[in-house]
Amino acid sequence: MFFDPVYFLFVLPPMLLGIWASSRVKSTFQQYAQVPVSSRMTGAEAAAAVCRAGGANVTVERVGGFLSDHYDPRTKTLRLSPEVYDGRSISSIAVGAHEAGHAIQDVERYPWLGFRSAMVPVTSFGSRFWIIPLIAGGIFQMQPLIVAGIVLFAATVVFQLVTLPVEFDASNRAKAVLTQAGIARTDAERHGVSKVLGAAALTYVAGALSSVATLAYLVFRYMGGSNND
Repeated sequence: MFFDPVYFLFVLPPMLLGIWASSRVKSTFQQYAQVPVSSRMTGAEAAAAVCRAGGANVTVERVGGFLSDHYDPRTKTLRLSPEVYDGRSISSIAVGAHEAGHAIQDVERYPWLGFRSAMVPVTSFGSRFWIIPLIAGGIFQMQPLIVAGIVLFAATVVFQLVTLPVEFDASNRAKAVLTQAGIARTDAERHGVSKVLGAAALTYVAGALSSVATLAYLVFRYMGGSNND
């Protein structure tokens, strides 16, 4: 399918959006990583403060990698990249607080987070192996295998769509608590936090659109093949 010009008609627009979004989140993070916060809090301290404010009892630890920040609901651990964990910038408190927002979601049993967590095993399997039945079905002209491949890929699409409200809600929680707790004290700091989190949100939107476009292409090709039969 990757040599099919029609495929690129489906996926090229979201692919370009994804490249632009990835570039923007890095440039925005780096821009506001140079802007210190008046509270002088590190990203780790801000994350811990947001967790406490939301009633989440978690461990905050440093993890390697650039923007590798994430919350692990299984171990109740919030892992922050070095730039976020140690940084005392707008970018650091924004990302740290966002990940803390996921911890608060977990405590409050936010339904979309629970649904996404429940989908992880299926999505992990589907994202790795959906192409195998699709190719085998195409080679041996076995439509059930093709359908199985499409269904497995569809599971990853649902996962990415569910991720959107989870990420948006975490950002909204982060911005609210940063303001209420006096961590982001000025309008300029709050604006910077919104810019950093808004840029990050675009990457999730672009990823979801790319997956939806690929699924639409697969269904389009399958329906075309079925009609020809």
